[in-house]
Amino acid sequence: MAVTKLNKLTLITPKHYQERLLTKLQTMQFVEIENVFEQEANETWLREFFAGATPEGASHQPIIRRLQEAIRFIRQNGDAKKGTEWQRDALRLSDFETSFDEAAALTELVEVENLQERWVETIEAIEAATQSEEWATQWQNLDVPLEIEAPAHTSFFAGSVEGPRWEDLAEALRQLEEVHIEVIYSEPKKVNFSCLFLTAIEEQVFQLFHRYGVKKETGLTSESPKVVLQNTKQALTSLTQQRKELITEISQHKQRLILLQQAEELFLTRENRAMMQQRLAAGQTFALLRGWIEEKDQPLVAEMVQESFANEIYYSFEEPTAEEIAANQVPTKLKNASFIQPFEMLTEMYSLPKYDEIDPTPWMTPFYYVFFGMMVADLGYGALMAVATTIGLHALRLPKGTKRFLKLFQILSVPTMIWGAIYGSFFGATLPFQLLSPSEDFMAIFGLSMIFGGIQLFTGLYLAAKENIRKKDLLGAVNEGFAWLGLLSGLLVAAAGNLLIDVPALTTVGLILAGFSALLIIVVPILKGKTKVGGFFLGLYDLYGVTSYIGDFVSYSRLMALGISGGSIAAAFNLLVGYLPPAARFSVGILLLVVLQALNIFLSLLSAYVHAARLQYVEFFGKFFTGGGRQFETFKPSEKYVDFDKENGGDNK
Repeated sequence: MAVTKLNKLTLITPKHYQERLLTKLQTMQFVEIENVFEQEANETWLREFFAGATPEGASHQPIIRRLQEAIRFIRQNGDAKKGTEWQRDALRLSDFETSFDEAAALTELVEVENLQERWVETIEAIEAATQSEEWATQWQNLDVPLEIEAPAHTSFFAGSVEGPRWEDLAEALRQLEEVHIEVIYSEPKKVNFSCLFLTAIEEQVFQLFHRYGVKKETGLTSESPKVVLQNTKQALTSLTQQRKELITEISQHKQRLILLQQAEELFLTRENRAMMQQRLAAGQTFALLRGWIEEKDQPLVAEMVQESFANEIYYSFEEPTAEEIAANQVPTKLKNASFIQPFEMLTEMYSLPKYDEIDPTPWMTPFYYVFFGMMVADLGYGALMAVATTIGLHALRLPKGTKRFLKLFQILSVPTMIWGAIYGSFFGATLPFQLLSPSEDFMAIFGLSMIFGGIQLFTGLYLAAKENIRKKDLLGAVNEGFAWLGLLSGLLVAAAGNLLIDVPALTTVGLILAGFSALLIIVVPILKGKTKVGGFFLGLYDLYGVTSYIGDFVSYSRLMALGISGGSIAAAFNLLVGYLPPAARFSVGILLLVVLQALNIFLSLLSAYVHAARLQYVEFFGKFFTGGGRQFETFKPSEKYVDFDKENGGDNK
């Protein structure tokens, strides 16, 4: 239950084994490959042994983008009922790459791209024909083409004007002699009209057009709008039929969508290898790979080199140096029991521990477990969580991240049910049995919250002392851990002796312990500081931090507040539906109750998830945990559509 011990792995391989070696490591999924070109410490031997070496590896991004676009096109079009997705499953990468028909997949890709091109052309043609139809519909009452030549000494004009301006424009045109106007199409916002007038008054007419904002209409063709409309309708009929035929073709390809998804998975995997290849130092004859590996996996390297490469690859292991650890170059890989592993995601959300730092996950887990259950505290909600997560984990093939998230909530369903039984709450209804009543025993619940909070704070201070002892900083262990434990313990003992059991001697002992601990908090910075005066004031400042513990304790009151509020809201929803008439209560009331309870479940779970995490991050982690570690990035397949099993790397295994 700690940060996994890692060692530096070095592999030197003949150049012709380079791709095969990367493939083996990718199937084994146990190594992080380091970019040798990014480490300044590597510059000397890179210049000496790999002069002129540059990152290699051809990108597969173009083919990946083509496949993703083809998959998106097939998914969005065609008959939805005929689609077949690649169901998530567990495979061996070596078997998948060997058996996959890449040529068939690329042929399918080309066919889909051709189909997509025809589809785009058809859709664009339909849009253009639709616009043409709309235009021709508005101008179909005009019997002549818009570009018709008018008789001698006359001019013809067709245009449109805003609806509110039409009457004024028409009246102004009628004031002129020898002007004939005709309304072609009219709606409140727009009027299409034609106008025939003598060329001699053309300037006057166009001045009016300019004054009233008339827009000239230009013909799409040399044919009349009525003929355009007729031709457009015929074209739309033909294009619509083409689209139906294309949908049928797309539906046929939709049944082969798995082939494209498998091809995408294949090229994503190859892209991962190409990216790793760029991290290697490759010369004319040899290539060098450096990375990190768990100590327990080292024998697998020897087995892989012997069985797959006949011992023609050199390998070595080195423990990380103090300089590498101090520079945070060693990645962090957590290792915990199966029960604790889902809680690692909470630590990752805050920050991973550095390689030489304590893993807070196993210490945080019991507190988060209790706090979450205490905040939701409903037997019905917990049972529903258990059923939903269990079905999801066993009936569905889910990505590893989603599976871990569901596993976390499956575990958290247990304390939710336990605290629901303690509070006697079942979907907001009060059970016949309850150890604590949220409406009557709120002070007892508040006291429990403070006790749990105190236990966590003391645990955090203990871990602070423990970490400093591990680092051989005894003064730091006293100043950051033991002294604060003594101060808080003394104050609690004094308060108990004075307020709870009225034992003056106990009060005196508590005050002495608190005073001595406070003195240590002031004295230790003096001993550690560069100057005595500066250390004294630093100690006083540290001692002033005792006031922050008041806020820390108050923060744990949310354990009571959220637990009571969630149950009260659920009970209020039940009461609301109970006021409905019987006919409505057992019809729409049931639906209303389901919706309201679902909303309360969502809000309760979200609040508990966030606030329980906040108590860990602020009140607990702040006492002993720094974080800032770098995630161990396992070299593995992409696993976008499937999960690939880890292989031991031997040819015959």
